[in-house]
Amino acid sequence: MENHMLSIIVSIFIGVLSRAYMMKIDHRQYPSYPQGFLSHITLGLIAASLGAVAIPALSAKEFGAVTFLSLAAQQFRDVRNMERQSLDNIEPTELVPRGTAYIEDIAKAFEARNYMVMLTSLLTSLSMNVARFLRANKEIQVIIGFVIGFLVMSILKRFLTRQLIEEIAEVRPAKISFDGPLLMVNDVIIMNIGLKASRKIYEERGIAVEIIPKNPSASSTLSNIGQRQAIQHQAATQLGIRKDIDEPDFTPLARRNPHNGNLVMALIAMEPNVELLVNVVNKTPVLETCKRKPRGKYLKE
Repeated sequence: MENHMLSIIVSIFIGVLSRAYMMKIDHRQYPSYPQGFLSHITLGLIAASLGAVAIPALSAKEFGAVTFLSLAAQQFRDVRNMERQSLDNIEPTELVPRGTAYIEDIAKAFEARNYMVMLTSLLTSLSMNVARFLRANKEIQVIIGFVIGFLVMSILKRFLTRQLIEEIAEVRPAKISFDGPLLMVNDVIIMNIGLKASRKIYEERGIAVEIIPKNPSASSTLSNIGQRQAIQHQAATQLGIRKDIDEPDFTPLARRNPHNGNLVMALIAMEPNVELLVNVVNKTPVLETCKRKPRGKYLKE
């Protein structure tokens, strides 16, 4: 095992670096800093260590050590459950909830990123051990390890990058109007606003968008309630929302036009900038659990 110490150290370093590369603390403040950040980096270190020692263990005929990889899979499933439970616990504190689909998507992402770490570390270790078998000197082994590690890291990051709404739909500013007490956006009824004061606020400060899907698959995806809830949550957290507890009039709602599948949404934002709202909706991730791909041939049959 001493002969493999260099490959183990480099592989662990590359693995942890790949986890840090995928770590992003943005406006959602999730993972939180520093507690959440530290826990995920620590789990990344464990995943990298498991991937780094797999090849040396096999070459030393320590086949029992490889069974730890199966334990790692169980550990990463526990990570997914931990993330889901943590987000579920704080969900009631959100003025505009994320929704169960968004929570599940976040939890699955953190699980997948630990597998990414382990795979990056494993392939880095494999490449360095192949170079060692071919009698390359240590400097060449390290260079090969870094090149392969960064290549795998880049490929996996690209593979794990989520689609955005702007890739499946066109987002345009929309017009707010009232038909009596009914709030409407581009002639699509959103909800009943009974209070005159609330209607006046919508008329003075309300902004709205229309989301036009590019194809039938996008239309089916956007019709999913979980995807709509994610859009509402992103808009409220990015622009701020003029709403407090027990004020349903100002809750953003994304409604579907039953005639063409377009979505419309109205919002009373702390910063009523419709261009910013368009940009926020465009950058909302398409949730993996909400993706749909209907096939026309089945409809013809």
